[in-house]
Amino acid sequence: MVKVHVVVCSTSLPSNIQTGLGSQHDSRKFIEVVEGIKIKVGRGHPRTKPDEVVADATYNDTKIRAYLRRRNISSNIGVNKRNQKKPRLGRPTRLDEESYKKNRSCIERFNSQIKTRFKRIVLRYERLESCFRGLLDIACFLIYWKKLQARGILK
Repeated sequence: MVKVHVVVCSTSLPSNIQTGLGSQHDSRKFIEVVEGIKIKVGRGHPRTKPDEVVADATYNDTKIRAYLRRRNISSNIGVNKRNQKKPRLGRPTRLDEESYKKNRSCIERFNSQIKTRFKRIVLRYERLESCFRGLLDIACFLIYWKKLQARGILK
């Protein structure tokens, strides 16, 4: 079984997509997915560092938070109550509720686009990961295409 790991921008367009094993926890692919971000901005090298990462409580891990701090990326990650045995002393982790709710909906919108428009991806008919990955790439291309048509860039 294949699991999809996606980074989306604030307009629900995918920035980086990775596939992984279904039995593997989501947080194990986080660093690989974030390192794969490349945003072309004008001339020169593409941007590889987002301003902020918004993630749900699944990604509440000390390794992930240390990685984001090391790269100077602000994190807006919910606290997983099940992982805490007792309240921690010191500075609490940052969680901006308004920003979290606003930006968390971006990934939900992307997931709903995949689920409603591309049933074959949701049901995972493909046996080979390369075929599944190809379908994901085509789906992302069609999402970008539709967004460009809505903006009037393409006719």
